[in-house]
Amino acid sequence: MKQQQYRDFDATELFCPRCRRAVPVRKRLLLVLAQGDKYDYTCVYCGTSVGDKMVTEQSNHPLIVK
Repeated sequence: MKQQQYRDFDATELFCPRCRRAVPVRKRLLLVLAQGDKYDYTCVYCGTSVGDKMVTEQSNHPLIVK
């Protein structure tokens, strides 16, 4: 059976359209949804949103909200 080597990648640099170059980014939690967590990547220099990421968990634990 083939073992999974990479579970999740996080970006360290992305292209910023305002700075017009690849820049370091900050990852912040944007939304917590039933399908998973949505993260936003922002430029460390100007704060422009340069990308997003949806992380889904493959668990069998139901979400209980009271």
